[in-house]
Amino acid sequence: MHDRFGDRSRFSEHVAFGLVVLVALIAFVLIALQHWRRGATLLGGALVLAAVFRAVLSPERAGLLAIRSRPVDLLLYGGLGTLIIIDAVTIVGGPFS
Repeated sequence: MHDRFGDRSRFSEHVAFGLVVLVALIAFVLIALQHWRRGATLLGGALVLAAVFRAVLSPERAGLLAIRSRPVDLLLYGGLGTLIIIDAVTIVGGPFS
C-alpha cells in the first residue's frame, strides 16, 4: 500500500528540477527557431533559477539539483548562468545577427 504523504514528498523533490528543465527546454526551442540571443539568455536564466532553488531549498527538497555541496552548486549554477547571460547580451554582429 502506498503512503499518501510519501508519494507527495517524492513528487515535491522533483518540482524544482522539473521547472529548471522546463525553462531550459523552452530556451532550446527558441535557439532552434533562430532566436539564439533570447534562448541563450533564458538558458542562463534556467541556471540562475537552479542556483536560487539550491540556495533556498534543503538538500532533500532540492532533489536532482543537489549534486555537490551547496557552495559548489551555487558557484557553478550561478556563475555559469551569469556568464551565459552576459555572453548573450553583449555579443553583437556575427552570423546570427
